[in-house]
Amino acid sequence: MCLAVPAEIVEIEWPFATVNLKGARRRVRVDLLDDVGVGDYVLVHVGMAIQKVSKKEVEEIEDLWRQILEE
Repeated sequence: MCLAVPAEIVEIEWPFATVNLKGARRRVRVDLLDDVGVGDYVLVHVGMAIQKVSKKEVEEIEDLWRQILEE
């Protein structure tokens, strides 16, 4: 099982992107994905963007994390 966290792309310098992870900015590789741009959301695992996701999916993931942490 892997753990990936959602992040918003704020800058791209191919093949890297700077992402916003809840206020923390990190540099990740995006060359596994086609057609990503500033403002897109991706799942990040071990410094790699592994999947593009929608804002709705990000909200659902964050809600699930809140539920887990409350228990």
